[in-house]
Amino acid sequence: MIFIAAKFRVLPEHADRWPEITAEFTEATRAEPGCLWFDWSRSIDDPTEYVLVEAFRDDQAGAAHVGSAHFRQAQQTLPPHLAETPRIVNTTVPQDDWSELGEMAVPSRG
Repeated sequence: MIFIAAKFRVLPEHADRWPEITAEFTEATRAEPGCLWFDWSRSIDDPTEYVLVEAFRDDQAGAAHVGSAHFRQAQQTLPPHLAETPRIVNTTVPQDDWSELGEMAVPSRG
């Protein structure tokens, strides 16, 4: 899978509305057949920073995402709300889902 983590520093006046601002883009991306997940989190240390963790099935799914109409639209509509260019880590991982964090294994509760 293609695994991506990106940090978005949002202008303070838009930070509380960021989930609303990105809602259409997020929904459209999650509906892509090759999208495994597309999840936003907000920093607990910096309320203007959001982290996007996303994964796509393979290179073709990643290319389809970047070539989509909703991605091109986001390239136009999201930057005016940002304080700086987002930072990204992008890598290929030989798996297709999250692995368990064995060091914090939780015994069965059932």
